[in-house]
Amino acid sequence: MHENRTSYPKRKAQMYQQLLELPKKYKVLAIIKMSKVRSSQILPLRKTLKGDVEFVSIKDKVAQKALEQLDVPGIKDMIGELEGQCMFLFTNMSPFKLNVLLAKNKIMMAARGGDIASVDIVVPAKNTGIAPGPMLTEFKNAGIPTRIDQGTIWIAKDSTPVLKGETINEKLAVVLGKLDIKPVEAGISLYAALEEGLKYAEAEMIIDVEKIRGQFSQAHQEAVSLSIEAAYITADNISQILSKASQSARSVSIESGFMTDETKEQILQKADAQAKAVARQAKDYTPA
Repeated sequence: MHENRTSYPKRKAQMYQQLLELPKKYKVLAIIKMSKVRSSQILPLRKTLKGDVEFVSIKDKVAQKALEQLDVPGIKDMIGELEGQCMFLFTNMSPFKLNVLLAKNKIMMAARGGDIASVDIVVPAKNTGIAPGPMLTEFKNAGIPTRIDQGTIWIAKDSTPVLKGETINEKLAVVLGKLDIKPVEAGISLYAALEEGLKYAEAEMIIDVEKIRGQFSQAHQEAVSLSIEAAYITADNISQILSKASQSARSVSIESGFMTDETKEQILQKADAQAKAVARQAKDYTPA
């Protein structure tokens, strides 16, 4: 936007005003890069996160001008991230939680040439409902066996043209689109975020939920083990501490020969075994 301009398109003016207000309303401003994101990914996220996250498509120059005017801690550090096509996300949840939610809300999408298959692509035998013509050649080029029956193209048998992790070529992508087969799992991750003056880079917001869950589980088990060893009683460990104390008392009773109703049988068995051992040694003893 030129400095000597006095009026701007309505849409840009609304965006500018919105970007002046939202950073004051929410604790977190996050950025996602739209270079590898399709609109079909954003729409379901808007619905899922409605009320918790506001999605704002931006123009970099408008956004830069708005951020420069704001007196919000750290906001000017975000200006350098406005390269290429971006979208702002405003929310009060932590950027880490938001990134996890974005990762969970992945969708299956139609393939483009060069995409990597997220699953084994299975093309089932069926009537495609497509009339013979140029598409017949497309199926052939994609390596999918077909036949003509009742005026339509039929897929002759089940086939798996691409396995998980392999590249989908452009010809196959066209055919899969016609068959409404969506083999590419797509998600969105945050590129940068600002939370109450603290800026986070993309790598800092990636959380391996399963790994952290495992670490918490291990830490909990170690804490329980330590509390049992120290006899520090809690509601979670009291039964284990009492069980350990009971076993220790039982062992002391048996070792010392202090008879109780619970230990007398084992004490007598131990004494009998010791007596028999002494008898054997006495029998084998030969005086010098």
